Amino acid sequence: MANTALLLIDFQNDYFTGGKWELEGTQAAADNGAKLLAEFRHQGLPVVHVRHEFAGQDAPFFTAGSEGAWIHSSVAAQEGEPVVLKHAANSFHDTNLKAILDELKVEHIVVVGAMSHMCIDAGVRAAADFGYEVTVAQDACATRDQEFNGVTVPAKQVHAAFMAALGFAYARIADTKELLTEMT
Repeated sequence: MANTALLLIDFQNDYFTGGKWELEGTQAAADNGAKLLAEFRHQGLPVVHVRHEFAGQDAPFFTAGSEGAWIHSSVAAQEGEPVVLKHAANSFHDTNLKAILDELKVEHIVVVGAMSHMCIDAGVRAAADFGYEVTVAQDACATRDQEFNGVTVPAKQVHAAFMAALGFAYARIADTKELLTEMT
């Protein structure tokens, strides 16, 4: 696991029960993310948190300065862990994420967070394009139902489709338990 970092993307309050944009299975995903977070901390491996804010006060969620835009307490950053603020789906776009990872000499990234079909997808593809080896802990990611052409696509199918696409060319897709076993 040398040169490996855990990247937690958008585990923010608005995605949890009572938030402005609740996802399906967010707490279960965060619970798995927290297990990986604890093991990375235990082993002294780098951890980087990413959180999203929209610029305007009329944002549907993640309004700047709101409690909904803060990282959920179950996976909150500890002192010394970088928190990257982004304003786009891609965690690398106009942020210092790549500089942080490069400074830490990271070559492999384990990704967890939300939403599977947006910020996880965009971040994983960008990381792979930058040359990082990427693993997605699929059961530590969450999304929500999507609508296309009058058809509602259930969250589980949205998640499965995006994990299948990422697994085809951009990342290794694994379960939290599998990754924890490999780490010990």
